[in-house]
Amino acid sequence: MSGNRSITPLKIIASGVALPENKIYSSMLDEKLNKPKGFVEKHSGIEYRFHASHTDSQAVLASLAIQNALHANHIVPSSIDMLINASAIPVQALPCSAAHILEQSNLNQGIACFDVNSSCISFITALQVAAGLLATSAYQRIAIVSADIASRGIDWQDKESSLIFGDGAACVVVEKGDGNSGIISYTHTTYTAGIDFCEIRAGGTRRNPRAGMTDDDFLFHMQGKKLFRLASSLIEDFMQQVSSESGIQLKQIGTVIPHQASHLSLEHMRQRVGVTTEQLVDIYCHRGNQVAASIPSALHEAIITGRFYEKPSAMLIGTAAGLALCAMVLVP
Repeated sequence: MSGNRSITPLKIIASGVALPENKIYSSMLDEKLNKPKGFVEKHSGIEYRFHASHTDSQAVLASLAIQNALHANHIVPSSIDMLINASAIPVQALPCSAAHILEQSNLNQGIACFDVNSSCISFITALQVAAGLLATSAYQRIAIVSADIASRGIDWQDKESSLIFGDGAACVVVEKGDGNSGIISYTHTTYTAGIDFCEIRAGGTRRNPRAGMTDDDFLFHMQGKKLFRLASSLIEDFMQQVSSESGIQLKQIGTVIPHQASHLSLEHMRQRVGVTTEQLVDIYCHRGNQVAASIPSALHEAIITGRFYEKPSAMLIGTAAGLALCAMVLVP
């Protein structure tokens, strides 16, 4: 860490995940899409992922992740005094999804809760927000949960994007801590040249019954090649910015926890960005792209496999619709 940069205190004290019951193997999608055996796994890089049923609740899935984080780490639910929902897709337009999650959880009624949404990088943004709130000492212990049911928005006619998504939820509990752990740097950039490369058009004021909409507006649309080209053109300068702001070079970072966007994006991290296999947390082949839940799910994997607290530093990194690039370097 550079000598003139102070650490923002933040301690991750617990983590947990939750998954729907339905495990969807790529071989099952071969049949569903009338493709030859092995087609989906070859093109998606996924052995299996989890899809919620049409009636499963996103709020319940989130509450299960919270419950798992608390139970596994022997944390009393009543000790949580704030809930932040960091998901890409809301339960509904109003009220905020955090209220729906609070209703389903065993957390205390009356606590503060709100949503943070920066698409697939929502969890990183929420960590930064939580650190700022903890610094005021107005709150002592914050639960951050990301839950996305991406399968509800899949356009099965789109071969490019329909194969990669999985559903799930993940939660972490954070405190201010003793100051020995925390955020070294938070770098967040947005380039609106890619604003329509990755989108769901309906769900807000832009497309609705009065302004006009179609069923297709409720499905996920991605211009993958354009998105990849734009992100690729920005990533090297972005990584230099992250290194400059953190005072740490990529090769010095113990564990890199990326958004599990696609097998091509993870391979790009290895080949173009220079993240080693030893550094990289890759859960993609068994989870797919879980949208905002991807990064905290991969973080949980790093924690339970001894690749987080045991390292001197870690990086959370991802790209998101917008087009946004975000990275956080922290001391576990």
